Amino acid sequence: MTVILEGYIKVPLEELEAIKSHLGEHIRNTLKEHGCLEFTVEQDGIDECVFNVFEKFKDSDAFDAHQERVKTSDWGAITKNVKRVYREYDSKSTDMS
Repeated sequence: MTVILEGYIKVPLEELEAIKSHLGEHIRNTLKEHGCLEFTVEQDGIDECVFNVFEKFKDSDAFDAHQERVKTSDWGAITKNVKRVYREYDSKSTDMS
């Protein structure tokens, strides 16, 4: 069952440049992960400290592996202070949690 996560991260202004400088590498690494079907992180057009996120993984195992990799990655350390607001759901679900 496909797992989808969407929402945004809110970056502290003082950390914005560091986040932006590492974002491309994070996206490339994620897209190389087994089971990653789609992954986008785009800076909001209104609030420069907000990045809209969309993730799609082939199943919960692939999604869980992604989450574990991020926790121990440079990206995980760099983004420790960001606010994360996500909805996660599966492709067969009509309700989002």
